[in-house]
Amino acid sequence: MADNPTQLPPLTPATIQPFFDNFDELPFHKYLGMHLIAYRDGYAKVELHREATTPTGIGGSVNGGVLATLVDMTAVTAVLAGLRADEHPAGTADMQLTYLRQTKGETVTCEGHVLKRGKQLATVEVKVTDDTGRLCCTARVLYAFRA
Repeated sequence: MADNPTQLPPLTPATIQPFFDNFDELPFHKYLGMHLIAYRDGYAKVELHREATTPTGIGGSVNGGVLATLVDMTAVTAVLAGLRADEHPAGTADMQLTYLRQTKGETVTCEGHVLKRGKQLATVEVKVTDDTGRLCCTARVLYAFRA
């Protein structure tokens, strides 16, 4: 990965750092207003700072598809933060998302915790809160690894 943050190398423990370093600058993340706040093995925190370009939903709330993307990227980051030498990322295998209420406000916070990490799947619990701290949606994400 030279000068183009949109072209990341294959993800391995040795090459994962550019993913974290360039997270905020990836064009889709930038368009949505996503910012990586914190990460460590099994944990990630991503914030969505609403911009003029951030798609909205009913009543000016954050669009549900945007929230799903936020959940997915938070889960992926929590898993990749603990990537092991024998793991080869394969992508999100399943995501179950429950919208509890409209998500409003200028900043949306998303936190993901890896609950279980097996040889082929990692299970991640994700919670989304608005800028008043109200829980707006919850999710369970399965992330797959190739053999």
